[in-house]
Amino acid sequence: MARAMAAAGSERPKTSPKAVKFLFGGLAGMGATVFVQPLDLVKNRMQLSGEGAKTKEYKTSFHAVRSILRKEGIRGIYTGLSAGLLRQATYTTTRLGIYTILFEKLTKPDGTPPNFFMKAVIGMTAGATGAFVGTPAEVALIRMTADGRLPLDQRRGYTNVFNALLRITREEGLLTLWRGCVPTMARAVVVNAAQLASYSQSKQFLLDSGYFQDNIFCHFCASMISGLVTTAASMPVDIAKTRIQNMRMIDGKPEYKNGLDVLVKVIRYEGFFSLWKGFTPYYARLGPHTVLTFIFLEQMNKFYKKFFLSA
Repeated sequence: MARAMAAAGSERPKTSPKAVKFLFGGLAGMGATVFVQPLDLVKNRMQLSGEGAKTKEYKTSFHAVRSILRKEGIRGIYTGLSAGLLRQATYTTTRLGIYTILFEKLTKPDGTPPNFFMKAVIGMTAGATGAFVGTPAEVALIRMTADGRLPLDQRRGYTNVFNALLRITREEGLLTLWRGCVPTMARAVVVNAAQLASYSQSKQFLLDSGYFQDNIFCHFCASMISGLVTTAASMPVDIAKTRIQNMRMIDGKPEYKNGLDVLVKVIRYEGFFSLWKGFTPYYARLGPHTVLTFIFLEQMNKFYKKFFLSA
């Protein structure tokens, strides 16, 4: 009897099936994207605004928003939403699913979680894998959000993400869907490493201050501090990714050789601080998107445990 009780006590609590973890991860990311897609659009437009231009296309984020609303209307601010949703359905589903699975595998039978170093390794591995899977949707997203700033005769005119993927494959080849894959994966590694470390430290600092309790408000504040650090660390890689994925072929040759070539040209022709062009919308997107994703994820997990695992 005692052995049976001990065995029962040592059993891990029921968890959701792997497929459900992947599903909820993707749905949480998609839900958050509905709210932050306009910020992604502004960030991408600002990162591309210096290409071949003698003057700045957008002076500030607010100038970009006003310009987009004036020229493209309310619907224009949500351009590329279908690609943003597919990106989350692929990238976030894979990233959170793999992270959760690896986290559970490395958690000891007594419930002791992996140490900080292992959490960082898990996060970077999950982020890089998710970025590879999500690159085709990322390419479509960059191109769709960039289209509105081009002259009418130069626009690609994708009607939705699936039309974009089909045309890119047909017109430029299947491998074009993974253009910029290396800087995309590098960005994911930087983001996950910076985000994990800075979020953990920020949360601990806030709790130690005595003014915060471990609740949603504390998580939000820690996320915003973490977002500031993560944005500063990842934006140079992000601008390289964005420009490579949006580039055209000129006389049969690509505009950029690789991510390093992008960074060198941006610094040379636009100035060093142009590597952080679009900082405000990127930062404003990163914090809330992280918070919303995890709020949605927690609520779905809570619902699933209540109605499917409680028996």
